[in-house]
Amino acid sequence: MIVVPAPSLSPGSERRAVERVEALLIDRQPLFLAALASLLEAPPLSAHVITASRSDRGLEIARTEAIDLVFCELRAEPLSGVELVRALASEGRGTPVVLLGDDGDEAELAAALAMNVAGAFSKNSALDEFLVGVRAVVSGHRAIGSGLLVRLLERPNTLRTPESDSFAGRLSPTELAILAMIGQAQSIPTIAANRGISHKTVRNHLAKIYRKLELHGRTEAMLWAARMGLTGT
Repeated sequence: MIVVPAPSLSPGSERRAVERVEALLIDRQPLFLAALASLLEAPPLSAHVITASRSDRGLEIARTEAIDLVFCELRAEPLSGVELVRALASEGRGTPVVLLGDDGDEAELAAALAMNVAGAFSKNSALDEFLVGVRAVVSGHRAIGSGLLVRLLERPNTLRTPESDSFAGRLSPTELAILAMIGQAQSIPTIAANRGISHKTVRNHLAKIYRKLELHGRTEAMLWAARMGLTGT
């Protein structure tokens, strides 16, 4: 699993303390909905869970209730998970949404990562990994399941994979080093401290990296770095 630290947070810090998470689950399959609700209601999360089988009903709940976190299947109806994310964003709601997909949904989940989704997991993710990811999302970070990550890295067209010569020519040594740090999920404050530069300078380097590699943000940069073998794993 990859955890993408929130831009203003250092690894391990939390955006806010939540005494009890108010979670909304949206899925068409009653058995999966019940199983996920039971998992989230149990320790360590001990969430209060509201469920909905239709995404239009879920959207109404998100608008009227104090929801901390939404879990929505990618192929929800009548609004897809992506459409739900867009609807909440268009209304200025900062409620984090975790998208859940079935096998074969990797391409759609990958596309959703370019949006402001808080997390993406396949429904068959390991329970321990899923719960760790949920805790990271509650803390204000983003989480990508390892199963999805493996599928993304295996797909030749998911991210751009330039030849090594052109790749080396695109980035300066400093940019290459910063991209490697991003691939290791280091935060902007950590990178700045390691490089002896300001936070603003790190952000400027990141903007150049995104432009040169035609990436859409930190998550794609992390996946790109992993694919190019820059993460050391």
